Amino acid sequence: MSNVDAAEIRHFSSLASRWWDPRGEMAALHHINPARVRYIENAVGGLRGKRVVDVGCGGGILTEALAVRGATAVGIDLAEASLEVARLHGLESGIKCEYRCIASEALADEAPASFDVVCCLEMLEHVPDPASVIAACAKLVKPGGDVVFSTINRNPKSYALMIVGAELIAGLVPRGTHEYAKFIRPSELEAWARAAGLTAVELRGMRYNPLLKSASIGNDMDVNYLMHCRRDAA
Repeated sequence: MSNVDAAEIRHFSSLASRWWDPRGEMAALHHINPARVRYIENAVGGLRGKRVVDVGCGGGILTEALAVRGATAVGIDLAEASLEVARLHGLESGIKCEYRCIASEALADEAPASFDVVCCLEMLEHVPDPASVIAACAKLVKPGGDVVFSTINRNPKSYALMIVGAELIAGLVPRGTHEYAKFIRPSELEAWARAAGLTAVELRGMRYNPLLKSASIGNDMDVNYLMHCRRDAA
């Protein structure tokens, strides 16, 4: 696939063995995950019995949480090392998920309109062409189904907090995880979603508190934010 940044794949592959260490380099992801899952569950009207795909699943932190809520969860990623960790953790936890090393675009061609819910969280800012991934997500979801995106806004505040603060000073996120030019404004995300046939239902901010080791959903979209979209039922 052309929509792949080899440096990003190498970066996340190098972190594979630490995905499930709640006190390690991926700790922030563990801290924000409960808030993300609650938001998704409320936005889509419950997860039980629904078929869900987690696009850019990494080590499966979100994928497993979706399965615990009753979803039939599939995680896809292009970092095979991360997927192996996800599969191994699934064996240890007893939580059944399916993991595949496949691009969202390829899966959309293979299995269009086959998921009730599509999640693409903290992934769009890591690909060369986010609009292509958004179009694939729209193709993957069933008519009337839900798509939830999350990413990082592009402005001086997000640069100061996510790159200078979180990566370079506090070490909350591994260095090199983010590139400011790839951050996405809500208006850009909404435009790409609309072009793909999705309607934006809700836009919410997500604030992370490293001292409390938790996240909350609110109205501040200056840094992290989520967008809930729906595909036309027609």
